[in-house]
Amino acid sequence: MRLFGSERIAKLMDRMGIEEGEVIQHSMISKSIERAQKKVEENNFGMRKRLLEYDDVMNAQREVIYKKRRHALFGERLALDIINTQYDVSDSIVNAYADNRAFEEFKLDLFRYFSIESPVDEQEFLKIKPEELTPLVYDAAHKHYKEKSDLIASKSAPVIEQIFTNQGHQIENIVVPFTDGMRGIQVLANLKKAHENKGKELNFAFEKTVTLALIDDAWKEHLREMDELKTSVQNAVYEQKDPLLIYKFESFELFKQMLDKVNKDIISFCLKAIYQITMLTKYSRQKRHNVPI
Repeated sequence: MRLFGSERIAKLMDRMGIEEGEVIQHSMISKSIERAQKKVEENNFGMRKRLLEYDDVMNAQREVIYKKRRHALFGERLALDIINTQYDVSDSIVNAYADNRAFEEFKLDLFRYFSIESPVDEQEFLKIKPEELTPLVYDAAHKHYKEKSDLIASKSAPVIEQIFTNQGHQIENIVVPFTDGMRGIQVLANLKKAHENKGKELNFAFEKTVTLALIDDAWKEHLREMDELKTSVQNAVYEQKDPLLIYKFESFELFKQMLDKVNKDIISFCLKAIYQITMLTKYSRQKRHNVPI
């Protein structure tokens, strides 16, 4: 009644001398209370509906991220996702410098994320169309990525063979610490599978672990930014703008930036990582032994 009831009813109750807690029987007052209650329910429904509309934005983004996590977690489409990520990063780098034709910055980003030189020189870069340059960058990046993967498998295979031959009956998994010089990630690989496919299992476990770890880090940071955005857009009411529309637009831009960053982080880490094999026995009380490559 304080928010939605009329002041006339409040004054009338005061004049009638109705005290707090007393049963109200007058029909006019009962109908006023009924109308006020209806307004309260309509207001609450509107608030809940609005909150659901905000949640729908997050749910759409959550589905995209969880789908990427599932692919990495179960490994069924991980190889294809890595290829798509390489292409997306190639396209992102090309488009970032296509309009202003900044060749030096273009070269720097290729080295930063792919650890490769530009597949074209400056004169070709100034003439070529972005849609023609992207496949060239992707081909060079994909070739380098495959060489790095083959190198990991070939260098780890002899050590894995030695571990499996000498202690395969005791060891179930191997732990491989990878680092890109800035952060480290522990990769757990099955020793028997790694032995059977000559180290390729280590590549698979490496891609899986890196993808999951970097997606999770980026998603947590994105959730924090989305909370801040949800709070800040409420000020749009004072400008007679719809906060929800602004939230949808801004959140879409934030999500695109997050996906671009996580794609670049995954590819960059995979190409820059160096490692050392460590044995992890299935008996937790046994000590770990470092086996350098």
